[in-house]
Amino acid sequence: MKTIFKAAALVLAPMTTVALTSVPAAAQSKTGIAVVDLQRAVATSAAYSTARTQIQTTYKAQIDSFTARKNAIDADLKAKGTALEAAMKAAGNKPTPAIQTQYEAYQKAGQDGQAELQRLGQPIALANAYVEEQISAKLSDALKAAMTQAKVDLILSPDATVSYQPTVDITQSVVTQLNALVPSVGITPPAGWQPGRQGQAAAPAAAPANPSQQPTSR
Repeated sequence: MKTIFKAAALVLAPMTTVALTSVPAAAQSKTGIAVVDLQRAVATSAAYSTARTQIQTTYKAQIDSFTARKNAIDADLKAKGTALEAAMKAAGNKPTPAIQTQYEAYQKAGQDGQAELQRLGQPIALANAYVEEQISAKLSDALKAAMTQAKVDLILSPDATVSYQPTVDITQSVVTQLNALVPSVGITPPAGWQPGRQGQAAAPAAAPANPSQQPTSR
């Protein structure tokens, strides 16, 4: 899920002994701290897991086409790369016009292949982004509810910590809240939908009867 998540790391500012002694005891905060992996919370939610399965079915033809073409492009690039290495070795690793032409052809094949795969994978990527955005829309509410339940008022991302006990990780609690707030999502974006554009079209209340799921990078 490269998708879509940029959780800000919150850092506790160190306090000096002088600062601590200057604050009245009644005003000193007893902050409850917890750790949450927001990306993992979305990825392990029930709605996301179901949508993944649905995308694999609904977009099977596109996924198969993408995979077959990727394998062919990878094989072609590997062959071109091997031939280029052999030509360079035969020339004593000295640049020649022929090797330069061969290199440019190899480079262009890679760029063309990447553009083709991006085009073929766009429907799948959009479906995945659509699913993530629907769930993420409720992520703030789920986090607040989990914080209230755990009685904490400061959340850190795992990357913002050096070490922590498993008991302070409330990611699963966020997942539970997400499951209640977003039991299911649609997997087919409305016409013209693009990630990150709020108010484009309302997300369906439930996933289509026969939908499928998308591959995710994460």
